[in-house]
Amino acid sequence: MVYILDNLVPILAAAVAGLLVGLVWWRADDPQPGSRARSGGFVALAFAAEFWLACILAGALILAPPEAGEWVMAIGTPVVIWVGFVLPALVVSFGRRGWSVRTIAAESGHWLAVMVLQAVVLRSIGLTQPPA
Repeated sequence: MVYILDNLVPILAAAVAGLLVGLVWWRADDPQPGSRARSGGFVALAFAAEFWLACILAGALILAPPEAGEWVMAIGTPVVIWVGFVLPALVVSFGRRGWSVRTIAAESGHWLAVMVLQAVVLRSIGLTQPPA
């Protein structure tokens, strides 16, 4: 996990970008002005989650095969992770709670947007390979 320290600046930038997308997304979808989505504790929790997601994406991008092309992998990696892990987990978790298909799609779309944006930020700033 040394790669996290070596890439702290791009990871933090990606986490902030993801958090900003989430705050805008939630504000647009939140009819209650005093809701939990605007509390400091929730924002701190969301930032921690965004930071960890950016760490995982950074590791995946560092390990991506260079033959595929940097930008193909920068966009493809979060999409594959989203389709393979995030989307099924959200569909099952939210579906079990009886959420509407529209709400599940909106929440799933939020996480896809965050992951692609984070990968673009990580690739744009640049990632350092871990020491051999």
